[in-house]
Amino acid sequence: MTLDWLKPADRLRSLPPYVFARLDELKVRAREQGLDLIDLGMGNPDGPTPTPVVEAAIAALQDPANHGYPPFEGTASFRRTITDWYYRRYNVKLDPEGEALPLLGSKEGLTHLALAYVNPGDVVLVPSPAYPAHFRGPLIAGATIHSLILKPENGWLIDVTAIPEAIAQQAKILYFNYPSNPTAATAPREFFEEIVAFARHYEILLVHDLCYAELAFDGYQPTSLLEIPGAKEIGVEFHTLSKTYNMAGWRVGFVVGNRHIVQGLRTLKTNLDYGIFAALQTAAETALQLPDVYLHEVQARYRTRRDFLIQGLAELGWTVPKPSATMYLWVECPPGIGSTDFALSVLQETGVVVTPGNAFGSGGEGYVRISLIADCDRLGEALRRFKQAGICYQPSALASSSD
Repeated sequence: MTLDWLKPADRLRSLPPYVFARLDELKVRAREQGLDLIDLGMGNPDGPTPTPVVEAAIAALQDPANHGYPPFEGTASFRRTITDWYYRRYNVKLDPEGEALPLLGSKEGLTHLALAYVNPGDVVLVPSPAYPAHFRGPLIAGATIHSLILKPENGWLIDVTAIPEAIAQQAKILYFNYPSNPTAATAPREFFEEIVAFARHYEILLVHDLCYAELAFDGYQPTSLLEIPGAKEIGVEFHTLSKTYNMAGWRVGFVVGNRHIVQGLRTLKTNLDYGIFAALQTAAETALQLPDVYLHEVQARYRTRRDFLIQGLAELGWTVPKPSATMYLWVECPPGIGSTDFALSVLQETGVVVTPGNAFGSGGEGYVRISLIADCDRLGEALRRFKQAGICYQPSALASSSD
């Protein structure tokens, strides 16, 4: 009996292949062949979760009161910790009773927000390149995606003046993300003021992904959307504990901002999940209350890796701008080779995993993203393998050396 009749919904068939799943398949094959992989592909922080957070989780696990269903909107204590954190970091006052909602990681919330607010055919503005959840969520919801192609000469910033009037009039939501994944671009406060004015004029819901707010260097302080006057009337902001606190597998994030938008997402989620395990919410509270000395250690770790890898790539011909935030380098492919072919060649010839830029949309073609998720010894080994394989930035593109 064939299963030709058992077809998935159109919403699944419309999705492009998820590159990280494909990379996982290739990594498994490489390991089966005995390759010592240096995986700089996903934004999966290395190192342990901070000890106080783990200890808080263990203590909470031992409390039977945490073993039942948690409140749909998250525990009152965690919501209050979130809003206290926002006030401490950005001087933004939020009501924990309606303007903060814990999430099973920010990816979940970003995707489900589209299901809560997008009707089939609605126009959604999404930068390209962008974190895949920014366009995959709306695609699943049936949106018509209008890609905002970002350009290096504009610092990878959205140019709202380039959006056609007819598109702006139709647009319902604009997703954006600064500090940016994948480009590592940062945006000045003036940019946020401009985008808020644009969204208010055209009555567009703003969805800002602030997942890299605390991975900032050299004195740079990222801007929260909610710092901008009027932003809370039209927007929400997402955050995660995955990156800063090495908690990627814990699946803890949150959204804050306009209470009507937040409550719309909450309503959807009450029909889909039961929220975060209460013990993990207790641990997350501990993370958000860690002293700044921990944050400074994390920033120093990524800054050191950033500088080390940029210097090493320079010796191989690359000129990579020094990002002021995130845990990534956005690296141009050698001339004459596309991002997928370059990433696959690097993997096959060196055992180093990088992410092709077109995984983040057509605007990412010609680049690869390198995650700073290994210590300098391993990054140095990756550079040594590049040199040995003749991988460098030159007109002849990828070439194998005779070493």
